[in-house]
Amino acid sequence: MRSAPAAGFLPLLLGLRLLLGDGAAAQYSSDLCNWKGSGLTHESHKKDVEQVYLRCSEGSIEWMYPTGALIVNLRPNTSPASYKRLTVCIKPFKDSAGANIYLEKTGELKLLVRDGDRSPSKVYCFGYDQGGLFIEATPQQDISRKITGFQYELMNKGIASDLHTVSVLANSDPVSPAPCRPCSDTEVLLAVCTSDFVIRGSIQDVTNQAEEQESIIHVGVNKLYRQKSKVFQLTGESGNWRGQIKTLLECGVKPGDGDFLFTGRMHFGEARLGCAPRFKDFQRMYREAKDKGLNPCEIGPD
Repeated sequence: MRSAPAAGFLPLLLGLRLLLGDGAAAQYSSDLCNWKGSGLTHESHKKDVEQVYLRCSEGSIEWMYPTGALIVNLRPNTSPASYKRLTVCIKPFKDSAGANIYLEKTGELKLLVRDGDRSPSKVYCFGYDQGGLFIEATPQQDISRKITGFQYELMNKGIASDLHTVSVLANSDPVSPAPCRPCSDTEVLLAVCTSDFVIRGSIQDVTNQAEEQESIIHVGVNKLYRQKSKVFQLTGESGNWRGQIKTLLECGVKPGDGDFLFTGRMHFGEARLGCAPRFKDFQRMYREAKDKGLNPCEIGPD
């Protein structure tokens, strides 16, 4: 979807691009990961465009009382040669309002998030080489209650395609063409080696969230192999390990008997389901691969 910005901003944007080498104003985050600013610093008669530079793989933008526009430059601490392999995802805050968010490249703007879009939990992703973020304040009678904000993450394109999440790419294609299909043996074995969490557990309950088009899987953990964040924790009541994993509602997950091997990745602070074969099937895959010397990594399957 293409949408032109307000009159006057496109020439200003192009002009600013030409002036960057001559000391155009820029704002640098104090921690290089997150930026928080206010449109009240703008003079009312000026259509200011501010530059923001961030150097982390994840963080947030919070723009209070938005006026004018922001250009958000994500410059991760990796080799520029690797940029083409990166995917950028943003997740607007629940009550984000007051500005449109565009994908900008060489002066061309493509609408990414329209002001007032209240789609809960929606994530917007695009290739790093597709452009940067241009955030334009929309005309408001009263800006006192407006805050435009979002979280961002940069990740390898292969990881982004593995995430089972309600995501929209800049070209309107889904992130994964078949997010609910079972993983192959090879995919399971690789997931065991590369996932942010790997556990053996059972499905205690499933909570479906129709509005967000997601399901929350309540997992009882029998063995914790690995976790990047403390998603799975000991509960004080029973002394058992428990946690929650999110997946798409369309996958139709239901409570049932038996153990599974749950793998997946952290995405905006939430555990997202990856491959999840029945544990007895994983044991077979692992032993067959081990007998052939094809295991990509070692893990105790029992």
